[in-house]
Amino acid sequence: MNGMMRAVVIDRPGGPDVLRLRDVPIPVPGPGSVLIRVRAFGLNRSELHFRQGAAYSGSFPRIPGIEAAGVVADAPGGEFATGTQVVTMMGGMGREFDGGYAEYVLAPVGQVIPFRSDLPWAQLGAVPEMLQTAHGTLCVGLEARSGQSLLIRGGTSSVGMTLAVLGRSQGLTVFSTTRRAAALPLLESVGVDHALVDDGRIAEQIREIVPDGVDGAVELVGVNVMKDTLRAVRPGGTVCFTGMLSDEWIIPEFYPMEWLPNGVRLTAYSGEAADLSAATLQEFLDSVADGRARIPVGRVYSMSEIVRAHQDMEAGAIGGKGVVVLP
Repeated sequence: MNGMMRAVVIDRPGGPDVLRLRDVPIPVPGPGSVLIRVRAFGLNRSELHFRQGAAYSGSFPRIPGIEAAGVVADAPGGEFATGTQVVTMMGGMGREFDGGYAEYVLAPVGQVIPFRSDLPWAQLGAVPEMLQTAHGTLCVGLEARSGQSLLIRGGTSSVGMTLAVLGRSQGLTVFSTTRRAAALPLLESVGVDHALVDDGRIAEQIREIVPDGVDGAVELVGVNVMKDTLRAVRPGGTVCFTGMLSDEWIIPEFYPMEWLPNGVRLTAYSGEAADLSAATLQEFLDSVADGRARIPVGRVYSMSEIVRAHQDMEAGAIGGKGVVVLP
């Protein structure tokens, strides 16, 4: 396919204003790659870190975006029929090679996942990385089981809200936090059993409700609060470090005997496209379509609004997943 496409390009790291909308050539697929016509893409804090120059990998100039949802435009190897609905994510996308902030994206065939759904693209675009992260955190990071209790620290984030949706569907009792009392109804709207205002001492609040502590906790805020999160979990329970909304992810002087309560386990989770199976994606989309689950979309933007979208993401003003929808 020849021709030009609209894309967001970053020439150098900086503030939201370095995101420039340009006409660039449509990439040409070869063997082992799939050209996807992007219909929507989600916004992620890792793209914010990349744009700021704080990411550990990547190069400029670059079309950013670690995920995209759309339809197959061309698959030279015949792996997917033209028009197949697909998502793609991670694997260096938007850092080592051009990503989803564009009308077309070229992805390695191994990180393209097919699905079928009549849900609007504004919802479908929110799903891939959010679902992969939440599902992997529960299944791999925590090995959560029905009947257990779960604390989500940073619950109004898109991953936090998806964790609540998945946790409830898997029979967990869900505790979730927000720093703003005004956001408590948002947490309750996705099925949180105990919505808590984070005053920095969540362990105390948890143990007033569950004296022995919760079975598992997901840290989405950062290491600045993780010592308190660890103390909210029972002996034999697990804390999974999955996110860092505070942009703090390194413990300067880590002394395990001080940080880790007796018997509490600390794990981490960050997955790739291969960690989200087509069956898991399809099952989740079907559950949304029939009302058993919900996709926590915060705000929807056009590609021409990408600067404002990043400003909103930096300000924490999206309240769920930010999604850009293309015509």
